[in-house]
This record gives sequence, structure tokens and C-alpha cells, in this order.
Amino acid sequence: MADETNYARAQAGVLVAATAGNFVCATPAVQTVFGIFIVPISREFHWPRAEVSGVLTLMAVVTALTYPLLGWATDRWGARRLILPGNLAFAATVAALSLADGRLWQFYALFAVMSVASAVPSTMMFTNVVTGWFDAARGRALGLTAGLGNGAGSTVLPIVAGLLLARYGWRGAYQGIGLLVALIGFPLLLAFLKDPPLRAADQAQAADGLTLAEAARTPTFWITLVAIALGAGCVTAVFTHVAPILGDKGIGERPIIAVISTFALVCAAWQIAVGWLLDRTRAPRIAAPLYLLAAVGVVLMLYAQDTPGLILAGALMGIGLGTEFGALPFFISRYFGLRAYGAISGVMWSPP
Repeated sequence: MADETNYARAQAGVLVAATAGNFVCATPAVQTVFGIFIVPISREFHWPRAEVSGVLTLMAVVTALTYPLLGWATDRWGARRLILPGNLAFAATVAALSLADGRLWQFYALFAVMSVASAVPSTMMFTNVVTGWFDAARGRALGLTAGLGNGAGSTVLPIVAGLLLARYGWRGAYQGIGLLVALIGFPLLLAFLKDPPLRAADQAQAADGLTLAEAARTPTFWITLVAIALGAGCVTAVFTHVAPILGDKGIGERPIIAVISTFALVCAAWQIAVGWLLDRTRAPRIAAPLYLLAAVGVVLMLYAQDTPGLILAGALMGIGLGTEFGALPFFISRYFGLRAYGAISGVMWSPP
């Protein structure tokens, strides 16, 4: 009984740590707030917006190359010893973005270094920890930590970034966000993040699991990679540019913030809902129709002219992306086991 109580407490701590880590990971701390900084950066350095936003493509490529290596390292050494220093490195490199001096190559170099650091305390890494700690309620745990963490962070940090931008400029805003990443993330990760113990049930599941090479020889691997991982990357890429796209259409700041907030909140809530559904049904086909809503949302985002239509577009994109993010780690653990979960998830999360 005491062992079960201690295990339940450790699980609760992991939920807190993973949620906090997702709150200050790259999605809310860099990608979601980037649209706010595009205009002031382009104005200061007299760069076209396309050159400024090009760092997002660079970030996607760098993290895509980094994730498989991190997945392999996690299987070998555990996630905690990577994530703790990774959080501090990520915080420092976010703050270092304020050092951009007007040379385009240096701006890209700063983002490349930050991108490597951001891959370590990332959602992909936290799913490795949560998957190992939870079995029967795995879907709900994954949905809660990723959905609530990313959703709350993507709602709060753009507001914080906007306030810092108005008072201190984009340089001060990046420094403030970097400080928040360390102050919020590191203490909670240090206190509560633990690598999962390998219980008898886990040993059996790991023994039955596939290596990365074995998984890559199955149709399920490629279907999952293309249908879920790549689709989520495309929706994320589109949403990152929502602020400048809507700004070019003459949409005001308040409607843009409303769209971003709607997307973040719906995406968060839907990840939790999908996790609950998967725990109850374990049927992948329940997720398939929901993916289509992301495509509908993207089209509506491009053509809607009024605020209600744009908010609806954000909600539909949030449902689609929340479904993809909620289902991906669950499907990896279900279809390929825990034997090489880190390596397989690293490849699945890598498509830019």
C-alpha cells in the first residue's frame, strides 16, 4: 500500500513537472510569440518580413535533425539528466536572441543555437517521461500535460510578451521570456521530474516493443508519420504566421489576439479530450474525422473577413492540431511499445 501511495505521489509530481515544462517550452515561448516580434524586428533592421520569419523554417529544420538524436539519448540515459540542463540552456538562448545586431547571418545563427537547446525541454521529451509513468490513464496524462501546459503557455506568454514589448522593446521582451523559462521551469522540473521506474508490466511491454529499425519496416510507422506528425507540423507552420497574415488583411490587434487565444485554448482542451477518448476506446479511427477540421480551419483563416469567422477558424485549427498532438504519443506507445519509444518518437516529431 505504501509503495502504491508513493508511486501515485510520484505520478502527480511528474504531471506537475511535465505541465510546467510544456508551459515554457518552445511552442509558447518562441513560436506563439514570434508573430508579435516580426514587425518591430523588420522595422529596426529594415529587413523584409520574409527574411525575419525565415528563422521559423530554420528552427523547424534544426529541431527535426535534433529530435532523433535526443530520442536515442533518452532511451539510453533517461530524460531527467537531459531536460534539467536543457531548460537552462533554452532560457539562456532565448534571452540571447536580444543580442541580434542587424547582421542577418548572426540573427539566423542565434535562432539555430536556440533551436538546438529548445529541442531538449520539449513536448516530445516530456511525452517520453509521461508515457513511462502511466499505463491505464496514459491518454489522459499525455493530453493533460501537453494540452494544459502548451495551451496555458500559448495563452499567457503572448500577453506577457506584448506587455514587455510595449515597455522594453523586443530585446527586453526576449530577455524577460528567457528569465520566465528558467524561473518557472527549472524549480518545478528539479523538484518533480523523475524518470519512470521499470516495473514488471513495463518490462513486458518493452520486451514486446519494436526497435526503430523494426518499426520503420511497418506500414503503421509511415502512416503515422505522414498522417499525424507531418500534418501537425504543417498546421503549426501556418498558425505561426497568423499574426502577420491577418495584419496584412487589415485585421486589428485585438481580433488577432482573440484568434491566437482561441486556437491555443481549444488546442489545449482538445488534447485532454482526445486523451480521454483514446483511453476509453483505443480506436484510432475516432481521430481521423477530427483531422479534417484543421484543413477547414486553414482555408477559413485565409478567406474569412470578420472576427467571428476568424475565431471559428482558430477553433477548428485548434481541434485538428489538438487531436494530432494528443494522438501521436499514444499511438507510438500502443503500436510500437516502450522498447525504443524515445528513438521512435524522436523521428515522429522531427518532420518540419
